[in-house]
Amino acid sequence: MDIEDFMRGYKTAWESRDESRFAALFAPDGEYHNTPFAVQRGPEQLAAYWRRVKLQEDVQVRYEILASTATGGIAHWHVTYQVDSEELFQIWARSTGTNLIARKPGDPLPRMVLDGVLKAEFAAGQCTNCRLWWHSMPVAP
Repeated sequence: MDIEDFMRGYKTAWESRDESRFAALFAPDGEYHNTPFAVQRGPEQLAAYWRRVKLQEDVQVRYEILASTATGGIAHWHVTYQVDSEELFQIWARSTGTNLIARKPGDPLPRMVLDGVLKAEFAAGQCTNCRLWWHSMPVAP
């Protein structure tokens, strides 16, 4: 596996909202640092974390490879999706530390945009370590 293979699989796993595909990208003890302060290790934690993408609809992932070596790489990624549940909106609002969208009961849920960079390391055809740095915000109406 190289960064292009990984990003192709990452895109497919996210757009299909498939936690099994996501976890299969990683070595049995692989790590996914979804923020600098959080990490999921191993297939069970990876799949459990990825299940929250099932609360997203109309997911569109784009990426660009920034660097590639025999054992790793760096990619810029950009994702848009429609928030499909109040639960996901609340997860996002808490993660930003603020409620950036003044919503009244019954108001439509927002479409979100995420933009980030990831660094991945590979061994024996699987990702051993993936670190993300990203930001999210609602798409302007």
